[in-house]
Amino acid sequence: MGDFIDTALGFPAVVFTVLLAVVVCYWILVLVGGFDADADGWLDGALDRLGLGGTPATIVLSIVVAVAWFASLVGSVLFGAHPLLEILVLLASLAVGWLVANQLRRPLRRFFPTAPEASRHDFVGRECVIRTGRVGIDFGQAEVHAADGSSAIVQVRQTGPDTFAAGTRAVIYDYDTAGEFFWVVPADLSDRSKDR
Repeated sequence: MGDFIDTALGFPAVVFTVLLAVVVCYWILVLVGGFDADADGWLDGALDRLGLGGTPATIVLSIVVAVAWFASLVGSVLFGAHPLLEILVLLASLAVGWLVANQLRRPLRRFFPTAPEASRHDFVGRECVIRTGRVGIDFGQAEVHAADGSSAIVQVRQTGPDTFAAGTRAVIYDYDTAGEFFWVVPADLSDRSKDR
């Protein structure tokens, strides 16, 4: 056990030992609710430029530090305490950590989607198809397609004199947050205004 501690606290492993202690403290604070593990920041942009983007920076850096720490321990044991070799072990450990993190971020990317969260307001401006026999001030449903191709049945309302039957095309022009429904107008309304 004494040799392990001596190696972990000796150069070059001590550099990564300190960083590993910081990483462990950070993840403990994340677990108790002190930090947000997915928080975006300037670090994500920096990692994108280094080719490590696609997953949260905290996870990528944690992988780099953990792997580099282990590689520096192995390198210190294999190559001894020669000053030139110690610097090479430090640089090689960092390179190994970067390579492993680069390989692991690809499968981890699917767990951290980068697209913005979908919102009901994304449907505003989209065309929909009425699915109920009528649409009024108090009743109506329509099918609308999202940008990703998925469809949803949503509550719709209208205040004009237009009549909507099942299968009628309409355009969503607003969302009522309090009532949780969309306001619609006939899709051919713009055609009618051009005819005038």
